[in-house]
Amino acid sequence: MKIKDIFQYALGTVIVIGFFGVLIAFIIKGGYPGMVELIIGALIAAFGTVVGYFYGSSKGSAEKNDLINKST
Repeated sequence: MKIKDIFQYALGTVIVIGFFGVLIAFIIKGGYPGMVELIIGALIAAFGTVVGYFYGSSKGSAEKNDLINKST
């Protein structure tokens, strides 16, 4: 596994854990509504990007590029 892949998986993990951590904190505490809502909005966007990469067409495109690079 390349260092790039390790970094991508680690970053994806941090974003997903952060998303659910802030979401749970928001539900439990409910304080600072403006700031927490802003953080949740940013995390939702990042979460969507992570899910789109790992399960969307970007992953297939990356696998295709790796296969092409291996064959040359």
